[in-house]
Amino acid sequence: MDNIRILEVYKNYFWDFYAKLPQQVREKFDYVFNIMVTVEKVPIKFFKHLEDGIYEIRIERDSNIYRIFSFFDEGRLVILLHGVQKKRQKTARKEIEKAKKLRQDYYNEKRKTKNDQ
Repeated sequence: MDNIRILEVYKNYFWDFYAKLPQQVREKFDYVFNIMVTVEKVPIKFFKHLEDGIYEIRIERDSNIYRIFSFFDEGRLVILLHGVQKKRQKTARKEIEKAKKLRQDYYNEKRKTKNDQ
């Protein structure tokens, strides 16, 4: 069976965040990533559109809340950008703006690579 979505990481922003997480939190992320690639309709509890094509992957563990910012590229490809541990109820504006900037960087690099070929 083919995966419904493919997850890819842009640069090391996500890996830098992920590596610092406790093992139990990483396991929960891995569980949610498995849902994301195998389930047609991912529950909003785990995956939510924020604005302008930016999504957050949401994890809650031991009363801590974590977010991974992402976006779609070419249909079923989900690009993972960066992550944060939420301290407030509302997602910080600066984190959404950072995600938009990283998405623009991704497309600029993709375009440059395509033009260089």
